[in-house]
Amino acid sequence: MTGLVESLQISTSPYVNALIALAVFMVMAKAADQFVDKLLRRFSRFTKTEVDDRIVDLIHKPVFYTIIVIGIVITAGELKPASRVVFYTEGFLYSIIAVVWCVTAIRIANTIIEHSVMKVSDVTGMSKDIVPLVENVSKIILVVMTLMVVLSLWQINITPIIASAGIAGAAVAFAAKDTIANFIGGISLFVDEPFKIGDYIVLDGGERGEVVNIGARSTRIKTRDDIMITVPNSVIANTKIINESAPIPNFRVRIPVSVAYGSDIDRVQEILLDIARGNENVIADPAPRIRFRQFGESSLNFELLCWAKEPVLRGVTIHELNCVIYKKFNEFDIKIPFPQRDVHLHQG
Repeated sequence: MTGLVESLQISTSPYVNALIALAVFMVMAKAADQFVDKLLRRFSRFTKTEVDDRIVDLIHKPVFYTIIVIGIVITAGELKPASRVVFYTEGFLYSIIAVVWCVTAIRIANTIIEHSVMKVSDVTGMSKDIVPLVENVSKIILVVMTLMVVLSLWQINITPIIASAGIAGAAVAFAAKDTIANFIGGISLFVDEPFKIGDYIVLDGGERGEVVNIGARSTRIKTRDDIMITVPNSVIANTKIINESAPIPNFRVRIPVSVAYGSDIDRVQEILLDIARGNENVIADPAPRIRFRQFGESSLNFELLCWAKEPVLRGVTIHELNCVIYKKFNEFDIKIPFPQRDVHLHQG
């Protein structure tokens, strides 16, 4: 850059040469702005996402201003001002550029994070509420990095600041260890994907319900009694979970049925299959099936196996099947036995 300025010295006046060099830098800045705005935007049209278009919108102005500032610093240096003036001028101008690029980086990061999380949320069902949290964490990191750069530009020793920040960070981490554990647990749920929003899960304690929210700190489950259970992510990430909606959404329903000895077992199986096939909540594939489980003390024990469309229909499907089975058995005079005990009295 200095060689470029020297090659532009066409006058004996350093001020005229500085103005000419500054004008050249302005032309270069405009050319770079057009390159980013036109050429890169043309390449971004070949992609399906709008993220790269948004990034082009965000960077072309900072590129323009960065070249202008560099031109001002270099041409001003050719005027041989006092070293103190050079120090403060360069520190001030470069600090402005650092802040500009910090704001630009934050906006780019927010764009990428929002797009990535939204895309993953559509697939996994993970809550979109995590977007502000991730954005704030990235913003803090970028601001701290920019602050370090600015302090270095002003030749301020940042070693004590880093040491103090490390101690403060350790204290904050210890005080917020539960929050950090929950956040890390939320990340593990995001990566492992043991369940998603809308799935029916059973926790290790026996609680069963629909996943309605996966947040950065906790996961919320709504039971069939419309009770909301909030479980910290650090807990749910380290406990056994039964996902009734995976790997397929269909839920297996088991209906134990007992009939009296002497019943026509072929007729019993035919009636049970017809009942299952006639229920609108029962799917045809896999097909319903009957299993003769055992000879009981006073009954023949069968089991009707069928698959409900989804776990939420388990209760109503069992209810409807039991009601129809009872009515059909009465209609076809198939006895449902109940335990009987004979008491014999001995007179002494």
